[in-house]
Amino acid sequence: MKKNWLSYMLVSALLSGALTSCSDSFLDLKDPNHFTNENFWKDKADAESALAAAYSPIKYQMNGYYGAFDGWLNLNSRGDDIFTILNEEASMWDIATFQNSATTGNDPYGALYTGIQRANIVLRYIDNVPASGITESDRATIKGEALTLRAYQYFLLVNNYGNVPLRLVPSNEDDSDKKESPASEIWTQIENDLLTAIKDGNLPESRPAEQKGRIERGAAITILGKVYATQHKYAEAKTLLKGLIDSSYSYFDGSNPGKRYRLMENFVDNFTTAYENNSESVFELQYSSDGDMSWGNEGSISMGSSLAQFIGPAKSGGWAKLMPSAFLVSEFTTETRGDRHKILNEKGEWVPDPDITAQPDSKYDKRIYGSMFFTPSEYGDWVSEKNGWYNGKFYGGLFTMDDLWTGNASKMAGGAPIFNVSQASGAQIGKFLLKKYTAHYVKSKSADNMGNIEGRANNVRAIRFAEALLLYAEACAKVADKDQANWALNEIRQRAGLPKKDFEQIDLMKEIEHQCLLEFFGEGHRFDDLKRWYTTPQMQMILKGNDKQGAYNFKERNKYFPIPAGELNNSSVEQNELWK
Repeated sequence: MKKNWLSYMLVSALLSGALTSCSDSFLDLKDPNHFTNENFWKDKADAESALAAAYSPIKYQMNGYYGAFDGWLNLNSRGDDIFTILNEEASMWDIATFQNSATTGNDPYGALYTGIQRANIVLRYIDNVPASGITESDRATIKGEALTLRAYQYFLLVNNYGNVPLRLVPSNEDDSDKKESPASEIWTQIENDLLTAIKDGNLPESRPAEQKGRIERGAAITILGKVYATQHKYAEAKTLLKGLIDSSYSYFDGSNPGKRYRLMENFVDNFTTAYENNSESVFELQYSSDGDMSWGNEGSISMGSSLAQFIGPAKSGGWAKLMPSAFLVSEFTTETRGDRHKILNEKGEWVPDPDITAQPDSKYDKRIYGSMFFTPSEYGDWVSEKNGWYNGKFYGGLFTMDDLWTGNASKMAGGAPIFNVSQASGAQIGKFLLKKYTAHYVKSKSADNMGNIEGRANNVRAIRFAEALLLYAEACAKVADKDQANWALNEIRQRAGLPKKDFEQIDLMKEIEHQCLLEFFGEGHRFDDLKRWYTTPQMQMILKGNDKQGAYNFKERNKYFPIPAGELNNSSVEQNELWK
């Protein structure tokens, strides 16, 4: 059982009734504030209870931004690295094929504002805690966390919806019918919140084990770096991220040791329960097997993640709603690590070295083994178990790739990608399934089912330091700092087992885009990356060229979600101009 400050402070608040009442929802913009009465804000414990509540909505098990349904599915289904299974969720299909509307699915818009409301409550009332109940250092830290959470959720809102209402105080003190603010004002507020958190928030460089998951200084800096890059403020992003790397990053080759961040040597360790809150994790959403096995957000006190349920293979109890695209597999197998090491046999013939740990110890980029289920030997691969390959069997040796593929047959009956990869044993069609964030490491025939205790306990790594490095590479490339862009790229390439390369300025962004595609496959980055790099006509061309489902439906408005119809009813908020 995982014990974590965020989970248990939230449960304590739930059990005490602090987050529940006779009202329909907690801290809805139309509900009274349950954290402002005279009996609250007495000490640090009260302040931390309110803060824990502010961390919760973004990871709601179901319709949080990073929740499995619809959040995670929609984040991924818009990208050309994912193939969305047909005849499943109608709303997911509409979004994946750019046919959605303001009434489509369970939109995370409201959950993001719930998170903002809770952060606003902390910021408004934290100073009410008397000096006898909290140190000034702790007060500043809690403020810094709340500012970062508010800024990050406004970033997700403005990046996904455009103009949205800007609420900076609790709803009971704000205009109940507030109109949307220009996106430029939202961006400015995001930057101001993060700069204040970094400068004055007393955010620690690292946390003790019992506080893992809480915002650290590196998280605020990385988020601000992404905010700058998204606005194409590349000079600012470069300076900011360079400072973080110099002060807090141990290089992959072991130099500059003893820092807070370092890329995990084994890529797959970023996506299992064995190495949660590790040296690569920048902002990690905490889940636990504790609580009820139930569907919902907070009311049922379920602290588990249902992500594996939605994406895991049918054979292991999942619903298998997503697959890797043929384009993604092609990109993953384009560059190999080199030929297998050979030795002289007794006859004087050069033959493959039986020691599969001899370098290179796999044919492909090491990240492929943690990202997809497949059978490497069918493609002339000799990968060893240490690279995330489980000796031909998954789920503790219970299933082979053929078991998983056959189990998904009914799911793929309506259509599936055709994987064309150079193979060692003939011309059969390739077989690849999504592995990242499944419970493949659990020995159980129902590991991906929500009822599996270990399967639902896996955290979601919302931001990894690999993203800070690739954002830094992008910023350097955009300001023509070729040497630093190559340095950051080669940190990523080394962990993948690929040789160092020195890319010319003209080729840098192509390689950065390629590495982002492989590094963050299945983590919901691809669509936003394309949006940051390309114009609408260019995106249309790329999506069509990569056989993205629904590519021919893609228009300018599809770079954003429409504001949900339910949020517009009885409100002065106007729909995004592109969606009118």
